[in-house]
Amino acid sequence: MALTIFSIMIVLLLLGFPMMIPLIVGAFVGFFMLFGGLDQMETMIQQMMAGIRPASLIAVPMFIFAADIMTRGQSAGRLIDMVMSFVGHMKGGLAVSTAAACTMFGAVSGSTQATVVAIGSPLRPRMLKAGYKDSFILALIVNSSDIAFLIPPSIGMIIYGVVSNTSIAELFIAGIGPGLLILVLFSIYAVIYAIRHDVPTEEKTTWGQRARAVQKALWPLGFPAIIIGGIYGGIFSPTEAAAACVLYALILETIVFRSLNWHGVYETAKSTGLITAVVFILVGAGAAFSWVISFAQIPQAILGSIGIDEMGAIGVLFVISIAFFIGCMFVDPIVVILVLVPIFAPVVKSVGLDPVLVGTVITLQVAIGSATPPFGCDIFTAIAVFKRPYIEVVRGTPPFILMLLSVSVALIFFPQIALFLRDLAFAK
Repeated sequence: MALTIFSIMIVLLLLGFPMMIPLIVGAFVGFFMLFGGLDQMETMIQQMMAGIRPASLIAVPMFIFAADIMTRGQSAGRLIDMVMSFVGHMKGGLAVSTAAACTMFGAVSGSTQATVVAIGSPLRPRMLKAGYKDSFILALIVNSSDIAFLIPPSIGMIIYGVVSNTSIAELFIAGIGPGLLILVLFSIYAVIYAIRHDVPTEEKTTWGQRARAVQKALWPLGFPAIIIGGIYGGIFSPTEAAAACVLYALILETIVFRSLNWHGVYETAKSTGLITAVVFILVGAGAAFSWVISFAQIPQAILGSIGIDEMGAIGVLFVISIAFFIGCMFVDPIVVILVLVPIFAPVVKSVGLDPVLVGTVITLQVAIGSATPPFGCDIFTAIAVFKRPYIEVVRGTPPFILMLLSVSVALIFFPQIALFLRDLAFAK
């Protein structure tokens, strides 16, 4: 049965169908093979509806909407200018600024693909002019955008929290430590690269210019304050923080900056609606597919064959990391979370792993896979946005992938990288 389902899905993928079609077809084929007909099809529909029913999912379209508004407005540019004013004059300062801007915009958008567009579009021409190789620039932008999957608000963490019934607020806080560690490693590598290739530095800004850049960026910096401060202070739930971000983005870009008129807001809302529809179809289809394969005992058979029940907590985390890393090299991250999280849930519970730690490890692996050949989704976003060939986009990725994987290993052996801030914020 498992071989039939997965063979059909692979064929549909190779024929060019979007991921939602193989998921739905796979679920229906499995259902038909289990029950021998379509008499109980309402059960399948109920499973799809159950997948999109959790109220926490309301945060997803709202964070997407807020990110779209800011991408079309001035927020991203002001954040870039502020970071550049402080580190642009250093050796590798422009590359460090790019990584830092991706991190800061990730704390606003929660989307890796939105970060590639918002930060990569203005900074790539500047880096080319400064003398960086395009392969390095593209790899830096694509991999730095992964930090957006860890720094709250993370759409991946929201999906994981809903599927695994884990606190989204705790997941948000736990992602900060690994995200900042990745930023530090990328910055060190950028400085070393600039020194080795003798990349010239930019003119040093005065403290007056820095003060003006900070002043202009104060409004956009309100977003992480709303999200992290609001959740940490117990003022907002993650869903309420998402709603507050939309309102703040609208006020900022339409009234304060006046960079977006109401027609632009309407067009942005249509774009968000389109993306949200795709995400929710994937969520519903993924929920049905997970139910079918769980009912058929396929996950238990696969995990039993590798002896995962006999592994300790560290061994289980390594297996989870490998599974999610490989999965996201080929398939959309949301789909991988929807399908694999329920499979590993019983094992995670049996070995006593903290679900917040597991969620952070999974989110990091999903982020890495999204930027890893052959089919990481951020790679194809960069190809579309920058109009560069596939081989050029992936050529510079190996050093960044190695750094990301090293953080993954560190997170498994030193879980306090993620859990320290969580325990501090949610002391019990």
